[in-house]
Amino acid sequence: MRLVDFHCHLDLYPDPAAAISEAAAAKVYALTMTTTPRAWPRNAKLTETTDCIRPALGLHPQLVAAHANELTLWEQYLSQARYVGEVGLDAGPRYFRSLDLQKQIFERILTACAQAGGKILSVHSVRAAKAVLDLIEAHLPSSRGKVVLHWFTGTKAEVARAVDLGCYFSVNAAMLSSERARAVVAVIPSDRLLTETDGPFTQFHGRPSRPSDVSVVLQQLASARSSTTEQLAATVISNLRAITEPGGNVEREL
Repeated sequence: MRLVDFHCHLDLYPDPAAAISEAAAAKVYALTMTTTPRAWPRNAKLTETTDCIRPALGLHPQLVAAHANELTLWEQYLSQARYVGEVGLDAGPRYFRSLDLQKQIFERILTACAQAGGKILSVHSVRAAKAVLDLIEAHLPSSRGKVVLHWFTGTKAEVARAVDLGCYFSVNAAMLSSERARAVVAVIPSDRLLTETDGPFTQFHGRPSRPSDVSVVLQQLASARSSTTEQLAATVISNLRAITEPGGNVEREL
């Protein structure tokens, strides 16, 4: 049973090389985020010898206030990256002051991805689901790129809107820890589901989550959907194949 961790931060573990080696040994298809463009060369180097782990080029919305001047660098690196993340908006109390700037940055990122075509984005949307979906609808047609909404906490109506826009959703264990969140996850269509850990920012048995811990997410999702873990794992792999390249080889494309 192959696992998919579509959103983690392997370069932020105490020993990134060991974290990557462990994920590769566990045969996890993992997408490791970059939080600032300056971190891209190192993240790309760390993953270049693996067959199943890929880096994503990002500019994290929580870091926009301090790193907006790196957007030009992000644009320079875009041709090197098929995957983009972590990007998006965060309207939480700590980051609300930079929201207008975040919107400007996210719009430029979406526009650049649309112009390039074929990019796959992992998108952050804390307390900003409507604004994120508005910008995606305006600047990134589904024919020009694929969006995976990471740790989505919007409403059921916003899930439906995101589905209509062609979006996918990556779900982690923390999203299944409250009744409200489980109700939102429950309305995500099976053919739009991916799994993630968001490690090391989530915990598993008192330690930072590892990509292999995504097996717990599969078990919990399978139970909630009256499915088996194996069936759900196959569905997630099918969805991964659908966004990387329909009919393509996951090992090559991820």
